[in-house]
Amino acid sequence: MSILEKLKWRYATKKFDATKVLSKEQIQTLKEAFNLTALSYGLQTLKMVIVEDREKRKKLVEHSFGQQQVADASHLLILCIQDNIDEVDVDVHFNTVKEIRNTPDAVLEPFKQGLKTTINEMPYDKKIDWATRQAYIALGNLMTVCAVEGIDGCPMEGFIPEEIDKALNLDQYGLSSVLMFPVGYRAEDDMFADLKKVRKSLSETIVEL
Repeated sequence: MSILEKLKWRYATKKFDATKVLSKEQIQTLKEAFNLTALSYGLQTLKMVIVEDREKRKKLVEHSFGQQQVADASHLLILCIQDNIDEVDVDVHFNTVKEIRNTPDAVLEPFKQGLKTTINEMPYDKKIDWATRQAYIALGNLMTVCAVEGIDGCPMEGFIPEEIDKALNLDQYGLSSVLMFPVGYRAEDDMFADLKKVRKSLSETIVEL
């Protein structure tokens, strides 16, 4: 299939086949795709929590407004932001740049100090909003990769983040959940799988100047 055909094949899976499980290779692809997401300043202030344990996931359904996909999918991916973002993250990033690219300090230092100033002057609520928007970029990337790889998924905002965080003890990692993305294989009797996509025409969504 072409990329457009694969994107048309993709849909927000309402019912997963609980008997089918993604391979380790497929999960590795999703891990690396997440890690390769283009993020602001190159800072990676996100983490992806992967929950495979089905019994653990069953307990999360009640905090997800009863959405059974959380339990029936092969794996549950949870995109999380750091509770604290500061200049330490900037140091880690530029140390990694230096290690991988062997870039001289004289070149890196002005950019590093400028970014530290930006981060330090950013109000806490703006940092959280900024990091949250990065999580949506990562989700979009994962959705496209899943379509290309023939993996079904269901992007979710419909859950209670505080309860999910508590159930998974995410505070011990300094993380807060933002989005959930159950992945696996659609059930044969999911009535939504074969419905035609409903989209506006290109003339209504595209502005060419």
